[in-house]
Amino acid sequence: MKNLGFYYNQSACSGCRTCQIACNDRNRLEPGTLFRKVSSYETGSYPNASIYHYSATCNHCKTPACIANCPTGALRKSPDDGTTQRDDELCIGCGTCVKTCPYGVPALLPTGKAGSCDACKPFRDAGKKPVCVDACLMRCLDFGDLDELATRYGTTSENGELLSELPLLPSSEETGPHTLINPKKAALEADFREVML
Repeated sequence: MKNLGFYYNQSACSGCRTCQIACNDRNRLEPGTLFRKVSSYETGSYPNASIYHYSATCNHCKTPACIANCPTGALRKSPDDGTTQRDDELCIGCGTCVKTCPYGVPALLPTGKAGSCDACKPFRDAGKKPVCVDACLMRCLDFGDLDELATRYGTTSENGELLSELPLLPSSEETGPHTLINPKKAALEADFREVML
């Protein structure tokens, strides 16, 4: 099975939320429902304050809590690419995936079903990238084989290495997120506050 996932260059992210809007548009989501969410954080205080953004979506984890806890088998790892996929016919809208995902990604939809990022599988099957990747104005996002992404972007990391865990995220020990982050230095600080921009 492949190890596909997202690369995110947090150091270049301007927090414009274009990736979030493109995802909402592609999935025809109602206002307030997000499969990709950009949040902003600040660390320090004047005159040494810093701000950074984080663009979050499904990490297509190695061991997804949503799959392990789904009572109907509506969630599964795709056998051809290893991403987390949902079968709407099996979903009963119980919300177990919403409650058990440590990253808070799945959402209950007005249809009574749950939904989350599928890494734009129909687009990828047609040879395209996920819409969030193509929409990003700063080219902060990419998607592909994790080893290839690490080779491509690992040498350009501001802090010397790509990470899958930041202080603002829950521990990745149990889930093994398939996300590589080129972190902004401020995002490595444990003292942070979410801010609205």
